[in-house]
Amino acid sequence: MRELIVLGTASQVPTRHRNHNGYLLRWDDEVILFDPGEGTQRQMLLAGLPVTPLRRICVTHFHGDHSLGLPGILQRVSLDRVPHPVTVHYPAGGQEFYDRLRHATSYWDNAEIVPSPVGAGFVAETSAGRLTALPLWHSIETYGYRLVEPDSRRMLPALLAQHGISGPAVGELQRTGRLGDVTLDQVSTVRPGQRFAFVMDTGLCDNVYALAEGVDLLVIESTFLAEDAAMAAQVGHLTAGQAAAVARESGVRMLVLTHFSQRYQDATRFLDEARKEFEGPIVIAEDLLRVPLPPRRAAA
Repeated sequence: MRELIVLGTASQVPTRHRNHNGYLLRWDDEVILFDPGEGTQRQMLLAGLPVTPLRRICVTHFHGDHSLGLPGILQRVSLDRVPHPVTVHYPAGGQEFYDRLRHATSYWDNAEIVPSPVGAGFVAETSAGRLTALPLWHSIETYGYRLVEPDSRRMLPALLAQHGISGPAVGELQRTGRLGDVTLDQVSTVRPGQRFAFVMDTGLCDNVYALAEGVDLLVIESTFLAEDAAMAAQVGHLTAGQAAAVARESGVRMLVLTHFSQRYQDATRFLDEARKEFEGPIVIAEDLLRVPLPPRRAAA
């Protein structure tokens, strides 16, 4: 199961129809929660999502709409007796804010919470692949995240049979890359890994493109519309058109727009603006929406 569950889509303040930010990525056994804003614990309840499978939490920056839900989630991890460590990634420069949120109130703290500050050269190896982060351009220290699954090989039964390879010999071939005169390349094909990027609260900068490069699913803020582009540039945010142009130029397969300003009442305007820049699938995020990852790319 690989899907994104949207828990909240509002920027700065929640509205009647949009909760503060929150995005849960289910990637087989790796479950990652991004930017738990206020109310995330309740949104997970409404979405039918327990905290028990949660493996890590990624915070892009310490503005409230992206982090005020962290105390509730961590306390729930203790309450539900999550049996494995839960790693929390966050900007290293925001350590004081993490410390405050980590112990915001008194509670029975028996969970194994592993702090993992993010800085230059950050890399974390996960069961889903390599998680990296790059700094973005905002009013405070902010990072975007990128998850890359390594390519693998898919064995082709017909070719294995042609070479008389079966049973334990298949495993040996996979481990060593060669069995007698038969190489792994002769009886298998590339199984391309999938890629995901999460980009919040930033103006346009090189690292936005670097994070988005060639991903299957890009979740990106589109706080403003083009009519307010000057304001977006001033406060370090993107317009829907800018976010879509990033997707087009970076070869993104599916685009998820979110983090909408409360000043706009009609969400279809974001789609209309983005469609002028990007021809691929576009999702205008709504609270509790589930977005499956696109099917795996075909081998070259």
